Amino acid sequence: MRRLLFARAVARSCFGVYLSAVTSRAAWIAIVVLSLAPQLSFAGDCNDLVLEQVNQMPKGGRYSVSHFAKIRLQSSAHFESGKFFIIPAGPSFCSGATYLVFIRTIETLRERGQLNLDYGTLERLIIRDQHDGEGVWGRWNANGPGTARLFHELRLGRNFDNIDQAKPGDFMKIFWSRQVGRNEHGHSTIFLGTENRPDGQYVRYWSSNVPSGYGEKSVPRSKIAYAIFSRLQTPTNLTRITTAPSVDTYLASLLRSRSSISEAGAKCGL
Repeated sequence: MRRLLFARAVARSCFGVYLSAVTSRAAWIAIVVLSLAPQLSFAGDCNDLVLEQVNQMPKGGRYSVSHFAKIRLQSSAHFESGKFFIIPAGPSFCSGATYLVFIRTIETLRERGQLNLDYGTLERLIIRDQHDGEGVWGRWNANGPGTARLFHELRLGRNFDNIDQAKPGDFMKIFWSRQVGRNEHGHSTIFLGTENRPDGQYVRYWSSNVPSGYGEKSVPRSKIAYAIFSRLQTPTNLTRITTAPSVDTYLASLLRSRSSISEAGAKCGL
């Protein structure tokens, strides 16, 4: 009888240890899953959210690259008490227009509780009078593949140059010629799709366009010499800007020097 009672006690003890181990393991798995939840929510992309912001942008307002347009851009992305208040105003220019959509996308994710960024990271998103290659805005606004270079450096998402893989909501840097850097002719846009017309395929995009300003535009695909697409997938990696070099020397050099399509692609991880 004593042996039987002892065996039962041992069995209960062993089961208790097993149950405790299972419970602990389950709790550990739950903690890991919860900690990864913000990252897992961006396992796909933010394209639909980007398009949502595009649809809320005004139309028109005139295109300009004047000093006044730059001042209006700074006031359009007002940062106060740890929050961005985006009130677009014209005149505007292409990189400023796409950057406002980018900031609106980030702020919307924060409002929905899907993205947490510390003050140091948010402060670096502010538009000041940064030179090309300096900070987040200086990278975005630079000649060459500014947006794609930023995405590659911070691992914000995928860069690619095959338009057949593009989908609406991708950021798209258009090069009207094969020149990169000095003497470059480019356009910062958001890809909206393609359409077939009697005279060939056209590419649709949104940006601040000459001469009207904010709005959609379509151009023959044959007019685009090259394009780099950037898909926002991991906005949580914006925090990496706090440890990144204050200036991207490659982008900073493009005001004075020439690059190439192959070098631009290599700098963006293509």
